[in-house]
Amino acid sequence: MSTSVSPDQPRPLWKDLLHPAVIVGALGYFVDIYDLTLFMTVREQSLKDLGLGHLITGGQWYHDLMSWQMAGMLLGGIFFGILGDRMGRLTTLFGSILLYSLANIANGFVNSFEAYATWRFIAGIGLAGELGGCIALVSESLSKERRGYGTALVATVGVFGAVVAGLMAEVVTWRTNFFIGGGLGLALLAMRVGVRESGMFNQAKESESPGSISRGNFFALFTSRDRFARYARCILIGLPTWFMIGILVQRAGSHFAPAMGVEGAILSSRAVALFYLGLTFGDFGSGFGSQLIKSRRKTVFAFLVFSAVCVGVYLLGTKGWTATSFYGLIFLLGLGMGYWAIFVTIAAEQFGTNLRATVATTVPNFARGSLVLLTLGFTWLTGTKDQPWLSAPQAAGILALICFSAAFLALWKMEETYGKDLDYQEKK
Repeated sequence: MSTSVSPDQPRPLWKDLLHPAVIVGALGYFVDIYDLTLFMTVREQSLKDLGLGHLITGGQWYHDLMSWQMAGMLLGGIFFGILGDRMGRLTTLFGSILLYSLANIANGFVNSFEAYATWRFIAGIGLAGELGGCIALVSESLSKERRGYGTALVATVGVFGAVVAGLMAEVVTWRTNFFIGGGLGLALLAMRVGVRESGMFNQAKESESPGSISRGNFFALFTSRDRFARYARCILIGLPTWFMIGILVQRAGSHFAPAMGVEGAILSSRAVALFYLGLTFGDFGSGFGSQLIKSRRKTVFAFLVFSAVCVGVYLLGTKGWTATSFYGLIFLLGLGMGYWAIFVTIAAEQFGTNLRATVATTVPNFARGSLVLLTLGFTWLTGTKDQPWLSAPQAAGILALICFSAAFLALWKMEETYGKDLDYQEKK
């Protein structure tokens, strides 16, 4: 009896998940997240070693090295997004990996604040291109019914890189950690040689339809009220994500745990690792969950509600907690941020092929870059040692209200994109 598969029989899901773009994208995002969160895990150790320990809890706004990295990501998001739509998704991936790998290796040799800030800025430019280019490539390589599974796998494997970065921070020196991050990126370049460019992108490049917007025209996002509204909503639903990691988790040991009387020391490296461990499970749950219920919006709403509750407990209900309980709550914060995979997928699904990489690359980086403004706001609200104003939990509470309100409002007006056909171009 013949055992051949009928042409009408659906392609097995595991074959789509083993698509070269998905596998290499997942490994690439792993290295990207390892390097992206690397500074957060070695921040205190490196500043103390450089004789800059006083900058851990103080200093002017320009002394915040994470803000320098995020400023670079804002610039890099625009540059690599435009490059992805004009030159191709793979060009973006190769260029971004090479830049941030070399920058991280150079970061291992710094001996001053100025050099540290410079290389974090350059690394940020490079780190900006990986995720958006990868999500655009995977979204265009899989079927409209299956692409959510692919992007979920990329995010799930990728964010685990932060867990490894956090663990490595407790094993090797901070300089060695930067060398490892850069070395992993360079090794990854060799693995990407066999990955093909998106067929959808190649087709759009060869046959641009009359009246279409030129590929990678970043300013076209602001010349139409409808396009700008879609773009702004994509960014706003991501605001709570980097508020949680950049304000609540990065400063957990230096600002929040002491202010709330948490018993025991809170290590930044461990807090970041646990947060991203939660994010690993969250990305898996949100990505596969949105496929099962066939709705991106409902999935994001559920995760936003869960995150808001966790943030409320973090700021109002942790007084006198043990370090173990506090770490557990940080894990739950990461679980709540698990809609990150869907957040970037939604951005890619909102726009046509000629603007998709631009949007998918700039949106997550603008959400990350919001940390610059959030840090400024947090610093201003808390004041200085000589003239303190609000406590860390009070200042963070104000920022949380702003971020979550904006995210819920943007989601309310957002189009559902599950199963949307992506083979089209944005018109003028």
